[in-house]
Amino acid sequence: MEIYTVYTTETFDKLFNSLEKSEQNWIIKIKERLEDHPAGKILRYHWFREKRYLRRNKRLYYLIDEELKKILLVSFAPKKDQHKIVEFVIQNMPELLAYLRGP
Repeated sequence: MEIYTVYTTETFDKLFNSLEKSEQNWIIKIKERLEDHPAGKILRYHWFREKRYLRRNKRLYYLIDEELKKILLVSFAPKKDQHKIVEFVIQNMPELLAYLRGP
């Protein structure tokens, strides 16, 4: 089984640094799991997914490139922001996928 490489955007890194320690630890654990087995609820497209953080009803949003074995963490936000994040990803899909498929 091939291991996936997980990347983050600069925006995600800033968000991550502002989170509570418990949320950061959860994201780190999910990142490790995604490297071995990328799974999650599909959002509109097979390459756009989420993982649910149960404690605070938040979601980790990410893109998957199965051919290149890469994952891009995009956002971590409450369920109520899901529509905004989905719309953002769809509107910026070419740039996000180019970023993911870059070097």
